[in-house]
Amino acid sequence: MTPRRRALRFLLPLSLIAAFVVVLKSGRPQRGSTGPVQNGRRSARNFRLALLGAKTGGSYARHRARRVFADAGKRRELDLAFEMQTTQQVTEALGQMKGALMKVGQMASYIDQGLPEHVRGALADLQQNAPPMSAELAAQVIREEFGKHPDDLFETWDPTPIASASIGQVHRALTREGQAVAVKVQYPGVAEAVGSDLNNAGFIFAGLGVLFPGLDHKALVAELRERVVEELDYEIEAANQRAFAGYYEGHPTIHIPNVIDGYSSRRVLTTELSDGVRWDELLTWSQEEKDLAAETLYRFAFGGLYRLAAFNGDPHPGNYLFHPGGRVTFLDFGLVKYFTAEELDEFGEMIQHMVIDHDAAAFRATVERLGLLPAGLEVTDADVIDYLGHFYEFVAVEGDFTITPEYASETVRRFFDTSGPYAIMQKAANLPGSFVIIQRISLGLYAILGELHATGDWRKIAEELWPFVDGPPSTPMAHRIEEWRRDRHPDAKGAMLSR
Repeated sequence: MTPRRRALRFLLPLSLIAAFVVVLKSGRPQRGSTGPVQNGRRSARNFRLALLGAKTGGSYARHRARRVFADAGKRRELDLAFEMQTTQQVTEALGQMKGALMKVGQMASYIDQGLPEHVRGALADLQQNAPPMSAELAAQVIREEFGKHPDDLFETWDPTPIASASIGQVHRALTREGQAVAVKVQYPGVAEAVGSDLNNAGFIFAGLGVLFPGLDHKALVAELRERVVEELDYEIEAANQRAFAGYYEGHPTIHIPNVIDGYSSRRVLTTELSDGVRWDELLTWSQEEKDLAAETLYRFAFGGLYRLAAFNGDPHPGNYLFHPGGRVTFLDFGLVKYFTAEELDEFGEMIQHMVIDHDAAAFRATVERLGLLPAGLEVTDADVIDYLGHFYEFVAVEGDFTITPEYASETVRRFFDTSGPYAIMQKAANLPGSFVIIQRISLGLYAILGELHATGDWRKIAEELWPFVDGPPSTPMAHRIEEWRRDRHPDAKGAMLSR
């Protein structure tokens, strides 16, 4: 599929599905906020989405009419103009609306490398440069939470945000104790907006059942709702961040800013101010530096899963600050999933059968027992391995493996493109609750590693992290981590965090 067709397949459904929801889904409007999240009420947000759908739908009809009598060169020119216009409309609407819908735009900005660069570039602004709320509204939230204007609460306060994203924006400040801090302030009305989006999500996923009949959309939406609602409570995020920061204190490549008590609440989260370079600058660094950053990102994601039974499930470029030598600062802990020992054993069982034992029959029996595929599907064991083996390929290969944008894009297609050879399994597949955040990591992290063209012996690195292998250090970074672990966590194998 060409990048241009990918753009149309992404942009049009994103806007038109909103109109579909409005027409077919009714519900009493909830009381909204007068804050900056545009159309916090469900009915108002639906109207805005319908307006976006109508606008892009009308533009598409006019675009198709203009193409009829155009020659090939003119058609390419018209296609490009339409893509740019539609991208701008979608980006502006999602940026103003915030909430869960804006997260869709954030993920789309990096998750499919096949989109045209100008489409991905425009959507990338949603990662950290979304339209901010006014200084007066940010001050209002702080006054409501602490009873003081930020100028009185802090020694110094910068009213201009340094970053803005889906549910809040970040300001620089200096505490009365003289510490430089980053203050994340939640947008007024965003809770109502997210509630509206989640109510619509149930219907949208139910509609996906037409394309993917095996999908238990109710369990999927329930898991997403639980995680997203937790993101709205900064006290939960603070607890998550304290747990991760406490475990990783002194780590050679993983840095997590400490939460500042006394300046944090349900809608305000204050942490140490961290420096570092953003994603765009990392992309200009040497391949060696990009490989080191990628190794840290991978170790943080899956080391957290297998050593702490906790998964930070929001991997996108705006959540990282990068430093030379592979050191990465991790900034967002709003979406964290905690797993049981039984769930970790299930993940390990799949890896054991697929990667280590190469036992196709045992792997298929496991995914059927866990509810990922139904029993009795008219495909062979080899078909199942061929379909799902892609997700394990870079840790199944011994020796260096480069994760490319094409590899990451194929990961997306294995989920959503039912026009290929795996259609029967895609339509029958399900995503149980314990796998939802895992798959979000698979889509997000692999896309990030793909854009870095990350190269490494991922099999050896993974074996260090898999508790059922517990392999020796395989890279210079791993030896430094082993020294840190001996000093700080001599008995950390299999340690588990809890909220």
